[in-house]
Amino acid sequence: MLSTVGRQLKSHPALIPLFVFIGGGCTMSLTYLARLALRNPDVCWDKANNPEPWNKLEPNQQYKFYTVNIDYTKLKKDRPDF
Repeated sequence: MLSTVGRQLKSHPALIPLFVFIGGGCTMSLTYLARLALRNPDVCWDKANNPEPWNKLEPNQQYKFYTVNIDYTKLKKDRPDF
């Protein structure tokens, strides 16, 4: 299969950017999905040791990938301790 792809790329060099961008897009989407699965407080992989991981977040801890108008360093605690 790789030899077929290699022959196609040699005969049609305009396909090289297509392969690069599709490969980069797949890599970035898989990286983002892995980040969501490992870093998001809504996801709980171990229910025995930490059944509610969202309760362990501090109010000034940023967990979103991108926020527009929120400065997390100035937020105060607005919820009770459990």
